[in-house]
Amino acid sequence: MLAEEAEYLWENTRQRLEAVGTEITWEVFRNEFLGKYFLADVRNKKEIEFLELKQGSTSVADYVAKFEELSKFCPHYTAVG
Repeated sequence: MLAEEAEYLWENTRQRLEAVGTEITWEVFRNEFLGKYFLADVRNKKEIEFLELKQGSTSVADYVAKFEELSKFCPHYTAVG
């Protein structure tokens, strides 16, 4: 559920996308939302962090948690094809 500015942004974005015939999928929503609230520079830094992630001395559970957190910024690396 979105609130305040995010809800306003999404309503405008949804109307714009529907006007040009774009199917509203989770991926479309996600890309629009990330584009507004996570600057490209931040996403790029998270992608680099994901690519350089190493378990090292952390537990498997902590490594998996960090992997899952960072993988949200890099779906093109973790997509099952």
